[in-house]
Amino acid sequence: MTKKVLKFGGTSVGSIERIKLVADIISNEHKKGYKLIIVLSAMSGITNSLISKSKKISENFDARELDVLLSTGEQESISLLAGALVSKGLKAKSWLNWQIPILTSGEHGNARIINLSKEKINKFLDSGGIAVLPGFQGISENGDITTTGRGGSDATAVAIAKLFETDTCEIFTDVDGIYSSDPNKIPVAKKIDKISYEEMLELSSLGAKVMQPSAVQTAMMYQIPLHVKSTFTNREGTKIFSEESINYDKVVTGVAYSKDEAKITLQGVDDKPGVAADIFSPLSEKQINIDMVIQNISLDGKKTDLTFTVKRSDLRKSTDLIKKNKKIKFSNLSFNEKVSKISVVGAGMVATPGVTYKMFKALAEEKINILAISTSEIKISVIINEDDTLKAIKKLHSEFKLD
Repeated sequence: MTKKVLKFGGTSVGSIERIKLVADIISNEHKKGYKLIIVLSAMSGITNSLISKSKKISENFDARELDVLLSTGEQESISLLAGALVSKGLKAKSWLNWQIPILTSGEHGNARIINLSKEKINKFLDSGGIAVLPGFQGISENGDITTTGRGGSDATAVAIAKLFETDTCEIFTDVDGIYSSDPNKIPVAKKIDKISYEEMLELSSLGAKVMQPSAVQTAMMYQIPLHVKSTFTNREGTKIFSEESINYDKVVTGVAYSKDEAKITLQGVDDKPGVAADIFSPLSEKQINIDMVIQNISLDGKKTDLTFTVKRSDLRKSTDLIKKNKKIKFSNLSFNEKVSKISVVGAGMVATPGVTYKMFKALAEEKINILAISTSEIKISVIINEDDTLKAIKKLHSEFKLD
């Protein structure tokens, strides 16, 4: 009998009516003979509400207690769904993270699943039962409740699919699948029927919010087929699997953007071996991720200007660390937090010359200035002024015939 993981996001279980709809979907899958493991997020808005409550206590609410607080969201949703399934005459049961248990490692708020006990779940599945499990959370080796970061229910679903060796992992959300760009901003954005792990990883890392990057990475590592589909329509959705299985009709698959960017520039830095390491070492120790890096060396070869980008939320922390860093000298520190990152992604770019030229020409035609550039085999990203974001993604969407 085929084993499946079905994961439902917060909007899919955002009300009692929607929970009943999810129960109908699960019931139909169960009638087809599948063994089902269900993974749920908290009801939409609940996690934000809990965070808001914690901030009314303290802006520096204890990390351990925040995980305890946030984990209550999934307890509510799994209980309501299991109850809905039982009321339909199905054998269903919810488990909290510590009842399984779902074992994690790492710090509070950013833990990762390393293992879980399968015996009780498998026994329940073999008896015809439907297992309803919480996403986003686990328990540490010393018994503390942990969470895996915002959007972590996707990572939970993929980890469970790996550990239970299921045939597929289906991610149910409020959109019909993966689109060539944000359909809320670009109404002519096209739904992508099939996409490679590599492309999906780039898109999710670059701001596409349909799937969490770590979940895509895990699926890619263990070759777990993913299927993103809507809870509310019967459209086929988007299948995510290995690159060899994709037939590329377009060089560029999608255009992604992120407004969560800030640009930092250090001018007049000594141009000598190890200076970049000295700049970035304190940032690394504080878990600040550096994205794009550009270095311009002066004509005399003695000084350099260094520009790099960080998440906007890390800007103040980054500049404070640089100012306190006694190992480096510079003449000026400047920053710009009103920037966004625009990216074109496509595995077909590897074998197609001229994509960079087309992208830069298209932006130039719209008089959009490029502030920084980063490339990989299947991605080109640029930093531009935030006010030009919508104009840029519309132009690139049209330029690469994604409408």
